[in-house]
Amino acid sequence: MKPVELKPGIFWVGAVDWAIRDFHGYMTPKGSTYNNYLVLDDEPTLLDGVKAEFADVSLTRIKALIEPGKIKHLIVNHIEPDHGGGLPAILALMPGVPLYCTEKGRKGLQKFHDVSRWDFHIVKTGDTLKIGKRTLLFVETPMIHWPDSMMTYIKEDRVLISQDGFGQHLASTQRFDDEFIECASEALLTEYMWDYYANILMPFGTVIKAKLDEFGKLGVDPVMIAPDHGVIWRNPQKAIGMYRDMIEGKCHERVVIIYDSMWGNTGKLAQAITEGITDEGMDCRVIKLRQCPASEAVKEFWMARGSLLGTPTLNNKIFHYVAQFLAYLEGLKPKNRIASAFGSYGWGGGAVRDAVQKFRDMKLEIFEEGFEANYRPDAGEEQGAYDFGRRFAQAAREYHKRFA
Repeated sequence: MKPVELKPGIFWVGAVDWAIRDFHGYMTPKGSTYNNYLVLDDEPTLLDGVKAEFADVSLTRIKALIEPGKIKHLIVNHIEPDHGGGLPAILALMPGVPLYCTEKGRKGLQKFHDVSRWDFHIVKTGDTLKIGKRTLLFVETPMIHWPDSMMTYIKEDRVLISQDGFGQHLASTQRFDDEFIECASEALLTEYMWDYYANILMPFGTVIKAKLDEFGKLGVDPVMIAPDHGVIWRNPQKAIGMYRDMIEGKCHERVVIIYDSMWGNTGKLAQAITEGITDEGMDCRVIKLRQCPASEAVKEFWMARGSLLGTPTLNNKIFHYVAQFLAYLEGLKPKNRIASAFGSYGWGGGAVRDAVQKFRDMKLEIFEEGFEANYRPDAGEEQGAYDFGRRFAQAAREYHKRFA
């Protein structure tokens, strides 16, 4: 359990969670990490905690560098239990250490822990802490992605400790982006970034853009970004560039079909529509919801300019598996996408109409009013679905040009 040195005197002392597959309902097929960092200076400083189950792992790494009782400051950038859960175990070995967080961080920690003996020091954007040769600059980042959140910039080393910002749910033996790319691929790392942003940070694009713009005014110009999940960025401009692209709504010229089916009839429509899309020369991905986590479907939705939702009608309503996905998507506040719906119905329709209305309520670009077939689609209805797919691909291509 060796610590990993980021820069001289700055160490990763976190934990790798190879087993986690469900992160508050967000599927994590590649696990995750809980990163925290120790800065050895005249006044040694620990930045962030870890999940409670991994506190001993972090403490073992810390003890390889210093006795915990000699640490002079504890910075808590984010209080969510995957970071704050291990604080009681860590603080038990650092009695009386000053804890620096935002005011909302203090209030939140009081809800999670007995803080009666914790020595809180409240910080705001622009506040600094001198720990010897280094100066820590605090930047409040509320709603990236909790109200308490902040980041800490180590000015002399130009290292940004970014809590959940720029993170990925990714367990690996590589600690840095370039190492992971060499071992796996740049495309895979990019996909994990998209996945994390789509499922956690998508609603906060405007907030993130404002904060990125504020960095320049505060002199935050990192040569390294160290998030609390996933790999550490030795190429920070790539990570920042990806965030700016996602904030601006950039994505692939692609269509994703997300559907579920009761008796296979909506599935037959999905096949015909896919043929129409691909025959129009458009890349297409197809996801059946019961065979795929909703978080994966959200990522594919976010990566594609056009989305088609397939749902049978059940009791005059959207099929419940599809309705669950829509409820999840609605909370993420997607934008700059074109969408429509399709599906089969029996004695009465309604699901397609309601799904299109849901997209309209999300203020997405609506294509036609969807496509429906009665019971099992006949040859004419399959042809209609194929034609619908071709028309949607054409519309998605034209819509995509607005963001070129």
